[in-house]
Amino acid sequence: MPPALRPAAYRAFARAVGADLSEAELDLRAYASLGDFFVRRLRAGARTIDPAADAIISPCDGVVAALGVATDGTLIQAKGRNYQLAELLADDELAADLTGGVYCTTYLSPRDYHRVHTPVAGRVTGYDYLPGALWPVNPKVAARRDRLLSRNERVVIQLDAGPLGKVAVVMVGASGVGHIDLAHLGTSTGPWRSAHARVRTPLDAAIARGDELGAFRLGSTVVVVFEPGAVARATVGEAAAVRFGQRLLTSLRGPA
Repeated sequence: MPPALRPAAYRAFARAVGADLSEAELDLRAYASLGDFFVRRLRAGARTIDPAADAIISPCDGVVAALGVATDGTLIQAKGRNYQLAELLADDELAADLTGGVYCTTYLSPRDYHRVHTPVAGRVTGYDYLPGALWPVNPKVAARRDRLLSRNERVVIQLDAGPLGKVAVVMVGASGVGHIDLAHLGTSTGPWRSAHARVRTPLDAAIARGDELGAFRLGSTVVVVFEPGAVARATVGEAAAVRFGQRLLTSLRGPA
């Protein structure tokens, strides 16, 4: 997009979806395309990471779509619509480790900041790209379509959170998401989608709480799942608006 047209175009988009332009890191002329603007980083100071040692933070902006315990490996997608953790992760060993743990599902609309961060400190041990459909994931569709989150394209990011054990952060694609950027790999899922093939990438990268994991090119969903007994359920409830950096859960095993 020509630089002279960018401010007006991005302001029109922001008005249409309700995005807050005051949080953008750069001048609007610096974003070469709507896609670049959509995954804009935040300006310094736009978010505060909860400083409490036991605070597990929200990995993104959005609205809490579901919150609970993965009893018998079952997660709630919407009222009357459940799905299985093993299907979501496509990894029986990881699913077994996380069955019975607390999970939180956050829906990101086009108005939200679209980068995803780690809710805990530790290490990234792998990115696992899983090809799939690209159904919309907004609450109306989630309430009507069975197993939506475990059928859509997604990236399972595996974390080792030290005393908290294993954590899965799942970035679920949706209609209009051209690709998902993966911070620690310096690549996106675009080529993998074209090949329609699963790609498992082992990794060993240290992360501090709040470090970036990836970015969506349009609205989507993030599911975070913890080991049993690792965290206390959130004080926020379903349908609550959350922002990256705020306390979402509380660690029961020491510093997060």
